[in-house]
Amino acid sequence: MSLPVFLHPDLSLAEVGQPVGLDGAEGRHAVTVKRMGPGEHLVLIDGSGRRATATITDTQGKDTLAALVDDLVILPEPSPRVVVVQAIPKSERAELAVDLATQAGADEIIAWQADRCVSKWDAKKAPKALSKWESAAVAAAKQSRRARVPAVRGPLTTRQLCQEISGARALVLHEEAEVRLKDLTDLDAAETIYLLVGPEGGIGAEELARLQDAGAAAIKLGPEVLRTASASMVALASIGTLTARW
Repeated sequence: MSLPVFLHPDLSLAEVGQPVGLDGAEGRHAVTVKRMGPGEHLVLIDGSGRRATATITDTQGKDTLAALVDDLVILPEPSPRVVVVQAIPKSERAELAVDLATQAGADEIIAWQADRCVSKWDAKKAPKALSKWESAAVAAAKQSRRARVPAVRGPLTTRQLCQEISGARALVLHEEAEVRLKDLTDLDAAETIYLLVGPEGGIGAEELARLQDAGAAAIKLGPEVLRTASASMVALASIGTLTARW
């Protein structure tokens, strides 16, 4: 049975054989929700590549525990990095998109206010919406036992996105593209790959042209047209097998 995973704020000073503590929301989840106690084992991740297996030695109150580090590994960042640029889906699918991208290994997720997005993030709505995306990324990282939690930022307009990807390797998923993702043989040469996923209404010709002018290449995944929430997961899996990431 897999050990439960909890997010620790900082494992940079953790060492095998040394004590480590956990409190706050994660400590409460371990002590009160999971009812964990002395002698039980857990996994701690810090979201930056460190993962520690530890044995609980003591609990205090409803949200604090002490543990002894049994094992500690520092996992390198995958290469090439993949930044998922996700057009903002409708509310019921937004967190699912982040969840699936995180499970599939996205290193960073950028919210994209594409031209055809139904959901619009204004200055008032953006912070709360982005916080939900961050929470979804943390939950998915723990569920998939990742030591790294993808950074989440945005939203970017298409103009801002074009500036961001200029000079970088960028792939925009498009159902009418002639080049297939599986036919790309040079992805390992890139340090970072931007993977652009359009909204429910698709990417219009004018917007696609702007992205291509900025250097993005239109890529087709396969014969099926996927939902915006699941497209990045399928593409990330393909990139994983086409590169040294997996």
